[in-house]
Amino acid sequence: MTMARKPPVPVCLEKDRRTLEVWAHSRTEEARLVERARIILGCLEGRPVSQIARDLKIRPNTVIDWRRRFEEGGIEALHDRPRSGKPPHYGADFRNQVLALLEQPPPSGQAVWDGGSVAERLKSSPHAVWRVLKKEGICLSRHRTWCVSTDPEFSAKAADIVGLYLNPPEAALVISVDEKPSIQALERATGYVETSSGKIVRGWKSTYRRHGTLNLFAALQVATGSVQTETTKRKRRVEFIDFMDHVVADIPEDREIHVILDNYCIHKKNDAWLAAHPHVHFHFTPTSASWLNQVEIWFGIFARKALRGANFHGVEELRQAIEAFVTAYGPTAKPFVWRKREVKGAQLRNTIVNLCN
Repeated sequence: MTMARKPPVPVCLEKDRRTLEVWAHSRTEEARLVERARIILGCLEGRPVSQIARDLKIRPNTVIDWRRRFEEGGIEALHDRPRSGKPPHYGADFRNQVLALLEQPPPSGQAVWDGGSVAERLKSSPHAVWRVLKKEGICLSRHRTWCVSTDPEFSAKAADIVGLYLNPPEAALVISVDEKPSIQALERATGYVETSSGKIVRGWKSTYRRHGTLNLFAALQVATGSVQTETTKRKRRVEFIDFMDHVVADIPEDREIHVILDNYCIHKKNDAWLAAHPHVHFHFTPTSASWLNQVEIWFGIFARKALRGANFHGVEELRQAIEAFVTAYGPTAKPFVWRKREVKGAQLRNTIVNLCN
């Protein structure tokens, strides 16, 4: 009887064997590399080619080829060899043409460039244009807004505000004050709806009824994050001064109060009130830079949680919803941490840089 020839066992270093075992049991490596590692491990165990092929559901020639590659080049030979690939039809010149074209005025009848119009002007494939835009991180249909401060004293005013956040005067109270005007009491049907794709989303009816508006004054204590509010029908200077009276009423007169405000008209020309409250100091944000006022962060939280998708049958119901949110927010209030390392009123140039994501 003829004995079956024992398959040759490749030479393998111990560190390479450990690497092969890691690859063979990996869930993150490429499937082709995992398969090749299992082929070589089978060969190192002395298993016949036919058995390895049967266990891995591959052709025996595949086992033989990768065993030969491993014997010739070691563990590095299990990776794919470099391939030249198909020559690019659109190269660096095409990329430069796309970016240069975006600097030019858009076609007649269009406000901005889009992928199709760029491709038409360059007489190229729209897919090639989108590949360039994607690689460069340019989103032609994505919008962002910005507000540039033209205040000549921007640096000094911004430093004053940020200084109150990061290094407030000793024993002083820093308060951010502003108002959210004309909050509408909208009545409209809301609820969960199932879309045509089978997903469940929050939806509300497109038609609605208006039941009036309310104005919300808010004062945020920077050190604690607690908020004091008041709703009014109007937002004149008299309402603002009345709100400030309530804010400072329970604070001892020997304690300094620094109030951060934007440049809205009712915040200005209150010299008589300030003279009657010498321990209160107003600090105004630079022009078109109300984002420096931390109470705006709280207004954003309030709008998302209490107003978005809400349904009110009247102004009184809106007032109750505002008070309910403020009551619920109180126990969880925390100070906002100022994270901006640098604040500057940089002008934005009308170049391709503004289109980059």
